[in-house]
Amino acid sequence: MYADSCILVKLITPEADTRFYVERLTGVALTSSELALTEVWSALLAKERNAKITRPQRERAWRFFTGMIDARALVLHPLNSVALRKANHQLEQCHPAVALRTLDALHLAACDLTQEFPLCTTDDRLRQAARLLRIPLLPED
Repeated sequence: MYADSCILVKLITPEADTRFYVERLTGVALTSSELALTEVWSALLAKERNAKITRPQRERAWRFFTGMIDARALVLHPLNSVALRKANHQLEQCHPAVALRTLDALHLAACDLTQEFPLCTTDDRLRQAARLLRIPLLPED
């Protein structure tokens, strides 16, 4: 299963729907893109800046996240020129129906290239694009 960065953040920090995703994804082989390394880090810093978590909580969450990678519970696929070209193609396929953002297009391309379905995301725009491209989603519609 391909998890975008927003889902990975839900797995390592408390959010309203964290329990749902922890229950659904525990024991499931997860994949994402290397993009998640920077997106998750950025999200953790933003949560700390906005007083949603403390510095020690951010540090624990980051250790947990990198531990998932080290234990291969989360496999990060590399971003390369093939993924970039795929993202460009999908951006065009979605245009003008879905205003897909760059980083979301990269996640979508990585998911599609690896065929690690379903794509697990709560991002509305990414979900719209996945539907348009007929990529299976979790949660299902």
